[in-house]
Amino acid sequence: MSFIKFLFTRVFIKQLLIAGIALFTCVILILFCLKSTTNHGQKIEVPNLDRLSLVMAEEKLAELDLRFAVLDSSNYNPNFPKYSVIEQIPEAGEFVKENRKIYLTLNRSGYVFLEVPNVIGKTRRQAAPTLVSMGFKIGKIQYSSYIALDEVLEMSHKGKKIRPGDQLQKTSVIDFVLGDGEGTLKRKFHKN
Repeated sequence: MSFIKFLFTRVFIKQLLIAGIALFTCVILILFCLKSTTNHGQKIEVPNLDRLSLVMAEEKLAELDLRFAVLDSSNYNPNFPKYSVIEQIPEAGEFVKENRKIYLTLNRSGYVFLEVPNVIGKTRRQAAPTLVSMGFKIGKIQYSSYIALDEVLEMSHKGKKIRPGDQLQKTSVIDFVLGDGEGTLKRKFHKN
């Protein structure tokens, strides 16, 4: 008997029909199981957790049968309370299913401390953008008798002299003492 003839025999067609029914039944069972185990059609609206403490956010999520995870944050927003939620994923108003994990980013207790770079000996034009790009602010400028004009001679913060490598909080104000270009040996200070 050839293969082509076998495809049209009663035994093969019967087996093919049984396999088709079994496959159809398996697909229906799998779809029914998936529908019941994945909570198909269930919607829980994610609450707005902005500005809430971690304890309050946890309580609010537990009421809705949602879980949470805290993401590490180096962000600090002075407009939010310390250790409060500043960001959440998924966002408030989105719909999720029961037991979904909500990722929370918390506000730090303050700005991070940064190492002051070495800008001594550089011009004001080089030093100021370097410090500003790191998050520092430039404060008062004083001039001292020195041969080079606008060369950074000293840096200070709140009246205390600081050196390269010292740790200051981001957004700290750094004052400069710059050379006046006159080149005299006597140090004199005058505000500009």
